[in-house]
Amino acid sequence: MKRLHVHVGVNDLDQSVGFYSTLFGAEPAVVKPDYAKWMLEDPRVNFAISVGQHATKGIEHLGIQVENQDELAEVYGRLKAADRPVLEEGATTCCYAKSEKSWIADPQGVVWEAFFTNGEATVYGDSPALSAISDNAGETTCCAPTMPAQNAGCCE
Repeated sequence: MKRLHVHVGVNDLDQSVGFYSTLFGAEPAVVKPDYAKWMLEDPRVNFAISVGQHATKGIEHLGIQVENQDELAEVYGRLKAADRPVLEEGATTCCYAKSEKSWIADPQGVVWEAFFTNGEATVYGDSPALSAISDNAGETTCCAPTMPAQNAGCCE
């Protein structure tokens, strides 16, 4: 079963953890000095927040998290059928997790990731810019690779 993923950049992690814990009626499943994540069942969402160099403020990106490789292949097929440039990142460390992922931007520049998490990590991971695939992306964002130069104008 797939799960919606939302990542929001915040100014004050403690204040935001308090707010979202109250809003969701649940404490985060993961809390780090610069990151928190709720794995909610109702609604079924992986909701993450982060501060500092990892995130621009506000909605940073959306995604679809899958539970196995078969679901990942299904979602990857949909990304390719969407007729937009797809960045196939592959295996990576992001948000204290080991994952396999790909990225796409919708026609308005909203960045989406499709990913399968297959382990935990002790580090946040790299934070290259998404601005190459979307004008809506900030200077620094969570865990997305830099788009190759030939696709730099893909999302105008």
